[in-house]
Amino acid sequence: MARSTTAPHGPATPRRAAGPAPDPLFPLRWRRALRDLRGPLARLYGEAHDVPALLDRIRRIAEAASVARPEDLRALDLRRDVDPEWFLSQEMVAYVAYPDRFCGTLADLPRTIPYLRDLGVTYLHLMPCLLPRPGQSDGGYAVMDYRRIDPKVGTMEDFEQAARALRQEGISVCLDLVLNHTAKEHSWAEKAKAGDPFHQAFYLMFDDDRLPRAYEETLIDIFPDQAPGSFTFYPDLNKWVWTTFNEYQWDLNWANPEVFLAVLDTILHLANKGVEVFRLDAVAFMWKRLGTPCQNLPEVHDILQAIVQATRASAPAVIHKAEAIVGPRDLVPYLGQGGKSGKVAQLAYHNNLMVQFWSSLASRDTRLMTHVLQTHFPERFSRASFATYIRCHDDIGWAITEEDAAQVPHLLAHAHRNFLADFYNGSFPGSFARGADFQSNAETGDRRTNGSFASLAGLEQALEAGDPGLIDHAVARVLLGHALIASFGGLPLLYMGDELGLLNDPSYREDPDLAPDGRWMHRPRMPWDLAQSPAGPSARILAGTKAILAARKRLDALAGQIRTRILDTGHPALFAFLRADEQDPVTCVFNFTEREQRIAAWALRLEGPVVDALSGHPLDWEGDTLRVAPYAALWLRRAG
Repeated sequence: MARSTTAPHGPATPRRAAGPAPDPLFPLRWRRALRDLRGPLARLYGEAHDVPALLDRIRRIAEAASVARPEDLRALDLRRDVDPEWFLSQEMVAYVAYPDRFCGTLADLPRTIPYLRDLGVTYLHLMPCLLPRPGQSDGGYAVMDYRRIDPKVGTMEDFEQAARALRQEGISVCLDLVLNHTAKEHSWAEKAKAGDPFHQAFYLMFDDDRLPRAYEETLIDIFPDQAPGSFTFYPDLNKWVWTTFNEYQWDLNWANPEVFLAVLDTILHLANKGVEVFRLDAVAFMWKRLGTPCQNLPEVHDILQAIVQATRASAPAVIHKAEAIVGPRDLVPYLGQGGKSGKVAQLAYHNNLMVQFWSSLASRDTRLMTHVLQTHFPERFSRASFATYIRCHDDIGWAITEEDAAQVPHLLAHAHRNFLADFYNGSFPGSFARGADFQSNAETGDRRTNGSFASLAGLEQALEAGDPGLIDHAVARVLLGHALIASFGGLPLLYMGDELGLLNDPSYREDPDLAPDGRWMHRPRMPWDLAQSPAGPSARILAGTKAILAARKRLDALAGQIRTRILDTGHPALFAFLRADEQDPVTCVFNFTEREQRIAAWALRLEGPVVDALSGHPLDWEGDTLRVAPYAALWLRRAG
């Protein structure tokens, strides 16, 4: 590629027009950003491109966006520049919802604010609402225009007004931005199809299949059932195109700095519309290198650092969340290690906590959970933390390695993964779950799992049986999960309807656009009649969830910057950790079985009298031994 960063087709070099005054703090913020921009950009593009010229173009894009930034967002920038760890507060609670399934349209969204505030929400992730391709769109992650809202949920003006209303009530809006690919109908792709070499360089295109076949030797199919392979041949184009996920999603060529500039320009445009958090989708796949799986390569973290630092120069109120659903060894770098500590994504999904929750629940054994979370993760990060969750819009991949399984006697990773898939699809004898397999891989034998939180936790089966005892257990499992993510550290994410115990929704099979994707079974519509007048198990789950989140907000020890120290108690049914606040530490204990368990105070490192800060109820002691009720969660702090 020629040594140039001045191609005429790139994001237009902004010119300052009459209008809003420049932000006097921008030069200082740019100087700060420059310290952490030079290195990543030199490593990414230094061999083939003029990095000083690239930096100059980045500055002009960032400065123009800063000038255009609305006054209320500038005020928010100032507050968050002073308090850059705002998102780590124990008062933060996130809620995740599809706008159309939650409230209908973005214009209707402000009406839900009282419900969200009553629940304790301070962060609302609106699932994909940028304009997707028509028909199948991978749940909205095949975007054909990053600057337009999907008409079925409204307009960009509707989004701006909703974001402003939420912001005024202390709720930050999170939006998805897909970094690995665009829809094949995106304007960049359309220009590439028309033969424009500038935009063909935005994608990974090949004139024959020699390199694709060489890459395929080390790639892993993401959707082996519906979209095997990672390349698609287009006869009209007479080229092979890299399509990691589906043939209609074209992978971007991040080795081309024009892609970086175009995406940054888009991020800052959306930030000025009111986006405060960007969920950066499919980041693990952004960089490609022959002979590797093309996931989690070091260049990915350089890209993220450059995006985060350039955004911070223009819109320091904005943070980024990395969507990297990967193994423990690969997950930690997304939140910063070594020289990147405090410089890359501020949030990343703790998918390992989620997997270990379900693993321990099915096996009634927490030893693997204790080992994985104690061994692979630091006790805290610098100005970053995990987003903790039990369920989301996606499937569950059983990310359990041979090395980790070997640390538990008689446990084999492949057999355990099969057990979990069978348990949660409901076929394992004695299972309480109602789920379904997703994307079975015939070559590896691995299967992923679909299902709503409540259905996987046993509520669907219990209601079918009409058994009050089973219903009690299912409700307790849901609240156990909510108590875990509220206390573990970082930002807890509630997926829409989980606070009501919504079950699987089989109606997706009736929609031809949704039927091929089984994940829609756990994406039900919000039943507002039930939300406003909850009854039965829904009422119990909602009341319990509110109590958990209210208790979280009262405890400084549960803030994201406080260390989470896993306690290896030697008790296979209990999982425990210490939130090591210097003034008021909290020890959290969770019983993953339907039977009462007992544990000595010394095994939990407890000294002196303690109380349960979660329930407020007296603890059940037998001498120095603590009785832990079935599926109970305890948050133990010093009495008085």
